[in-house]
Amino acid sequence: MTICSCEETINEFEMLTRDAGRVQQDTLRKILEANADAEYLTRFGLDGRTDAESYKSCIPLCVHSDVEPFIQRVADGDSTPVLTGKPITSLSLSSGTTQGKPKFIPFSDELLEDTLQIFRTSYAFRNREYPIGKGKALQFVYGSKQVLTEGGILATTATTNLYRSQRFKEGMKDIQSQGCSPDEVIFGPDFHQSLYCHLLCGLIYSDEVHSVFSTFAHSIVHAFHTLEEVWEDLCADIRDGVLSEKVTAPSIREAVSKILRPNPELADSIYKKCVGLSNWYGVIPALWPKAKYVYGIMTGSMEPYLKKLRHYAGNLPLISADYGASEGWIGSNIDPTVPPEQATYAVLPHTGYFEFIPLEKPTGEETENSANVHYIESEPVGLTEVEVGKIYEVVLTNFAGLYRYRLGDLVKIASFHNSTPKLQFICRRSLVLSINIDKNTEKDLQLAVEEAAKLLEGEKLEIVDFTSYVEKSTDPSRYVVFWELSSEASDEVLSGCANALDLAFLDAGYMGSRKNKTIGPLELRILRKGTFKEIMVHFLSLGGAVSQFKTPRFVNPSNGKVLQILNQNVTQSYFSTAYGL
Repeated sequence: MTICSCEETINEFEMLTRDAGRVQQDTLRKILEANADAEYLTRFGLDGRTDAESYKSCIPLCVHSDVEPFIQRVADGDSTPVLTGKPITSLSLSSGTTQGKPKFIPFSDELLEDTLQIFRTSYAFRNREYPIGKGKALQFVYGSKQVLTEGGILATTATTNLYRSQRFKEGMKDIQSQGCSPDEVIFGPDFHQSLYCHLLCGLIYSDEVHSVFSTFAHSIVHAFHTLEEVWEDLCADIRDGVLSEKVTAPSIREAVSKILRPNPELADSIYKKCVGLSNWYGVIPALWPKAKYVYGIMTGSMEPYLKKLRHYAGNLPLISADYGASEGWIGSNIDPTVPPEQATYAVLPHTGYFEFIPLEKPTGEETENSANVHYIESEPVGLTEVEVGKIYEVVLTNFAGLYRYRLGDLVKIASFHNSTPKLQFICRRSLVLSINIDKNTEKDLQLAVEEAAKLLEGEKLEIVDFTSYVEKSTDPSRYVVFWELSSEASDEVLSGCANALDLAFLDAGYMGSRKNKTIGPLELRILRKGTFKEIMVHFLSLGGAVSQFKTPRFVNPSNGKVLQILNQNVTQSYFSTAYGL
């Protein structure tokens, strides 16, 4: 992408955002015209109308469970226009879950084009501040298994759907975002081998690397934590031109061996630089001297990783990547010089039709954790009708068959760029447990506890109450579940319960992170009888009423008193061995 086409992209963005309201009406009309025959739209009596007023009066707001039966029909092979006019040929697996199962999300060519448009836009603004020439991006990107549904539809993660597309690869070349590693490394069968080879390929091309990228900040931190452990092996591979025996996957070995040549001079240089570092501070600019920035999603649940990421990045700027979900993209980061903690995302008004549900905190309900507030909702407003400083939930209509779909994300309107809002991501509305890419809701926790509780039935035991916590003082972080039981249970039974809990979280992000050990073994802590009563007494002492009391299913670190009560009453502790020690 030349500087000229960067300017063209910025000019196009300026034009689209000057009249975002009109662009939104046009986008909705195009979506509804293309999908006029879709059963989902006709059953609500839309009858081919394409104006916003008719659309909002006919089509209800929905969540995934409302559209899940329609998506399942597509997955099972129904080729009639269920959700879209054109047949859906790919599905994305969301990293979240519904009812404890991974969610299928429709994926389409239009979503791929939206992705490229979002990426092009943020790249154009980024390149204006931090211009990069020809070269490569050191990318820590991993494909996942692709499965065929019963109806022969390909289902995989949204990332894999993108990276397996030739169109996407060409688009990434246009924005100087070609990776160092061959596809065989991205789509390798073993995460650890892929990560090792990403580092190796990055070092082979170290004088060409202009940026470091992964989808999420935690993946970058994990990569450089791994570098601390394997750097001498990497040096040996480069010195001798022979790939380590620890890489056993034939596809990876063959692809990487093609670019690995003996280079003692480079190996010596890397060795000296690593030895000269103080506790690995600034390792990225030391080994990749032409790198201009580190790039990835750094907001929301990724913020805790920024301190360590800054340690590895030294003086390099950290730039938060764009805002989207498996369901579709929302906005681009057009202010790359702003620290990730203050990052905002300008909505591209032609990538979907957006509505925002205004959320008001009930009077007197102040809490650190926005996800746990029971907001008062008003009627959704349009993209250009939002107000600066107010909090909303995002509602998305896209080209792939989602109509007035509640994303469950809380955003704050930071400002406007022309007539499109710039959003600040606050949190997932219903999220309880999250360390990195894992997303487990209160419902998922409840289902996991119910599953593990089956092991107690034979012992005639009951769970009096339960809550959870994310233990981040250890590396890697882990889930902690607290149980108060009706009477004592054996160590054997409770060890089994810890394993059952760990295995009952079926979110793809959690399972993958447990397998590659970026999330530690779940810990089950057993509490003395009466602990939750003590928590209720604490609640009442703050002026609450018994009728209002709900056991918190997740204890925020800011809730120090409740954590203190829980930890003072722990009698036994059991770590899961479900994913190995």
